[in-house]
Amino acid sequence: MAELDAHLLIVDDDERIRDLLKKFLMRHGFLVTSARDAAHARRILSGLDFDLIVLDVMMPGEDGISLTRALRETKATPILLLTARGETENRISGLEAGADDYLSKPFEPKELLLRINAILRRMPELPAAATAPKVLTLGPIRYDIERGEMWQGEEIVRLTATESQLMRIFAARPGEAVSRTKLVEDLGRDRGQAQERAVDVQITRLRRKIEADPKQPRYLQTVRGAGYMLAPD
Repeated sequence: MAELDAHLLIVDDDERIRDLLKKFLMRHGFLVTSARDAAHARRILSGLDFDLIVLDVMMPGEDGISLTRALRETKATPILLLTARGETENRISGLEAGADDYLSKPFEPKELLLRINAILRRMPELPAAATAPKVLTLGPIRYDIERGEMWQGEEIVRLTATESQLMRIFAARPGEAVSRTKLVEDLGRDRGQAQERAVDVQITRLRRKIEADPKQPRYLQTVRGAGYMLAPD
């Protein structure tokens, strides 16, 4: 997907911020729709699909983390959370709920633009031509490497943009440990312990979709002192 073709949903109760972000992102080629709160966003999402949602955490009524958790039950749309600076627990809770990334307020609009483009680039693309699929088997789970799709029986397993990117990274080197630092780098994140902790959260979420017992992983293993490793059948 070309980033400039993307349709974004901005959800923020601050009208000034909504309008500023909408104008800024439209100037950079995006289609943009805005919602004033979670209830408004739910009504919009009932009739439209988006390529990415920019979602404020602190809103009156339903907060952004609750909405993220609800959306993840039916949608794999990438979600970027806007959090107040210093709200570490909100950021971790947001990632655990299914968000792909977060940005602390106040922020420079250009940084938001860079984060949005980075997330959209991580979205899987379908191959240009149909070829024989290369599939990894993880017990009852099948992962199609070329399509970036995960299946359990006849049901597709919904992956977020970050989960999809992690699967591509691991599928490119099955049986090989990948360090947390390398995962942060391959995901296009800034280096640091906070981002490594965020990767741990994403791994935990991914295990819930792969493993029969996420607390005793068989397929997405922790390699002591080396990182994480995908061990397909």
